[in-house]
Amino acid sequence: MGDKIKVISWLSTVFGEQPVPQFEVNTRTLDVLSQLAHSSDARCRDTALLIEDMRQKTSEYQADGAHLQDVLLQGVGLSCASLSKPADDYLSALVDNAMVLGVRDTSLGSLMPAVNKLTNEFLEAEKSNRKLERELRALRKRLGATLVLRSKLQEDMNEIVKTQAVESAKVDERLLNMDFVTTKAKELRVRRERAEAQLVARNMDKSITHHAVVQLSEEVNTLKQEIIPLKKKLEPYMDLSPSPSLARVKIEEAKRELAALESQLEMNVDFK
Repeated sequence: MGDKIKVISWLSTVFGEQPVPQFEVNTRTLDVLSQLAHSSDARCRDTALLIEDMRQKTSEYQADGAHLQDVLLQGVGLSCASLSKPADDYLSALVDNAMVLGVRDTSLGSLMPAVNKLTNEFLEAEKSNRKLERELRALRKRLGATLVLRSKLQEDMNEIVKTQAVESAKVDERLLNMDFVTTKAKELRVRRERAEAQLVARNMDKSITHHAVVQLSEEVNTLKQEIIPLKKKLEPYMDLSPSPSLARVKIEEAKRELAALESQLEMNVDFK
């Protein structure tokens, strides 16, 4: 119950005059809001302490300033109003430098370490800058090589695309030719089957087919080759005298054999 009252009080403080938004009140939400309230109170206390410390330091600085003004006025008779324009400018520049360097005062004991620290930071920054420049040059070099490689790859890709287009056109042409040949083969097969059916219907003799004619031609050539040696056998008898009876018998037999072969040859040729 105490946590709930504390949370509601903290929410009222946070929102001020605005109404506190509605939320589901349960153990989880109360724990979360209680932790937020505790953290907020701790931060507010730290901020208050910091503000009080700054106020105290401001008072100290103002007291130191008044003391230094009194010293200058009483010791050397100087005041801010009596300073010349260049002296006032120098003093303002010195104060600005002290504020930039973040020192407590403008003494050499405070300014020199701050200047040395700033110089070291500047040298480190220059060193880091040189390192970054080297890395940048290396990156530019790699970037140039990458761009060249990218350009080469793009050219190769374009060539591949062109080659693929040409090959695709060739493939399409081959497919068209294949379709034409397939269609033509089907047409010829149908025509052949139709012609065979017509020949069967007309009772065509298979002996006059192309295959049979080729076979007969081969047989004729074989018979011609067989006649050649028979003619050579007759040559010795062609010069003999017709008177001997034996020669006449042999010649008649050879003539009959030759006539039979020629008759068979003529029959084959006529048949062809």
